[in-house]
Amino acid sequence: MPRIVLFGANGQMGSDLVALAHQRSLDLVPVTRAQIDAADPGVTFDGLAFDVAINCVAVTRVDDCEKDPGPAVAINAHFASRLAKACAARRARLVQVSTDYVYGGQAQREPLSEVVGRAPVNVYGATKALGEDLARLEHDDVIVARVASLFGVAGASGKGGNFVETMIRFGKERGRLTVVADQVMSPTASWDAGEAILDLIAANAQAGDYHVVNSGVASWCAFAQAIIARAGVAAEVAPIPTSQFPTPARRPPYSALSNAKLEAAIGRPMAHWTDALDRYLAAKGHA
Repeated sequence: MPRIVLFGANGQMGSDLVALAHQRSLDLVPVTRAQIDAADPGVTFDGLAFDVAINCVAVTRVDDCEKDPGPAVAINAHFASRLAKACAARRARLVQVSTDYVYGGQAQREPLSEVVGRAPVNVYGATKALGEDLARLEHDDVIVARVASLFGVAGASGKGGNFVETMIRFGKERGRLTVVADQVMSPTASWDAGEAILDLIAANAQAGDYHVVNSGVASWCAFAQAIIARAGVAAEVAPIPTSQFPTPARRPPYSALSNAKLEAAIGRPMAHWTDALDRYLAAKGHA
C-alpha cells in the first residue's frame, strides 16, 4: 500500500480526502499549514517519507488574487514547483490539484477536453496554470487533476462556506436572488472529486491531465435554481448578465469540462452534478 501525503488537509477537498482515505483504510498522512507553510520559500519536506503526494494547497479567493497576485504566485505556482522537485527526488508521484479556471479565454462552447489549450482570464487561473507547468518541469510523474466549482461539507477555506450554502442562506434571508446566467461551468462535489483522485492513484493512471468533475454542465444561475428547488427554499432565482455583477477579476464565460478521459482511466462513470447535489443536501440536512 503506497503512503500518501496530503498537503492542504484541512481545506474543502482535503477534508474529504482525509475522510475517504480513512474509509478506504489507506495510509495517508495529512499535512496542514501549521506543519508546512506553502508561502515560505525556504520550506523543506525533510522527515516526510511518501510514495504519492497530493497538493490541495491553493490561494482560491479569485478577487484577492487580482488585487495582490503575490500570495497566489508563491503558493499556487512556486510551492507546486518545490513539491514536484521533492517528489522527483523521492521517485514519488505528484497529484497536483488544479482548476477549470485555467480556461475561459477559448472560443469553444462545449465541454473542454484535456487537449484544449489553456486560456486563463484572471490571475488565479494564470497562477494555477503556472503551477501545472512548473510541476511538470520538475518531475515527469505528475497527474494534474483539474476540479471545478467545488462544494463540500467542510466549505472552502477562507471563503466562509461554499456556493450551495451561500445560496441557501441568501435565499432564506432575501427571498429573491439574482445570479449570473452567462458563466457556464461543471458543478462538482468535492467528495466525488476526492474519490476519483484516489481511484486514479489506485489505478496507477498514466501521468497527465485529468478533468476531475461531475458530469453535466450548468450556468451559475441554473446551479442556484437547482439548489433552491432541491433544498425546498421559498425563494426566486432570477438570471442576470455578468455585466450587472462586476467583480475585480474576470470570470470565465465558459469553463465546463469533459470528464471522458477520467472515466476511462478509473473505469466507471462520474455521477451527474444534480445527483451529487442531492447527496450533499441530504448530508447537510437541507433535503
